[in-house]
Amino acid sequence: MVVEKQFINAERFLDLVEQPQYVDRVVELVEGIIVEMSLPGGEHGEILTLLALQIANFVYDNGLGRVTTGDTGFILERNPDGRDTVRGIDIAFVSFAKAPNPFASRLVDVPPDLAVEVISPSNQAADIQLKVLQLLNAGTSLVWVVYPDNKIVFVHSASGPKTLYENDTLSGGDVLPGFEIRVGEIFLT
Repeated sequence: MVVEKQFINAERFLDLVEQPQYVDRVVELVEGIIVEMSLPGGEHGEILTLLALQIANFVYDNGLGRVTTGDTGFILERNPDGRDTVRGIDIAFVSFAKAPNPFASRLVDVPPDLAVEVISPSNQAADIQLKVLQLLNAGTSLVWVVYPDNKIVFVHSASGPKTLYENDTLSGGDVLPGFEIRVGEIFLT
């Protein structure tokens, strides 16, 4: 007898992760499968906060849209066979042109314009690559992947990847026109 693997959609995922066995667990839904992630450490949190403050201040001062942090859940793929993808994004910017008003209390059903991931030691390279592809395929224009150990940022967009080092300037490009920060300013040491 062949048993078919069961995949779950975004709505079922939300129902499941609200159960007691998921309290204090960090999970994402990747192509219909629940994947548990490690809690990030202090360095990750500080870098995330510093960069989120810079982005949020710029966005709100210029009336551009909304900013989320803390692995806010974004539905990136919906598939008829239930193989949906819900990813937590460290920092996300959604322009007013795309942002629902107000944001849903559970999952955000539009892709961010900018997604930022701060890499932790527990992150797997293959999963980060998949996440970047899922974001770009969903319609995210700009993805920044921040590597604290190397003090570099990989910038992903439709024009391809680019690597920025400590003395380079990280720019919001067409997504956040006028936003700039020197890469070295993101890191604490």
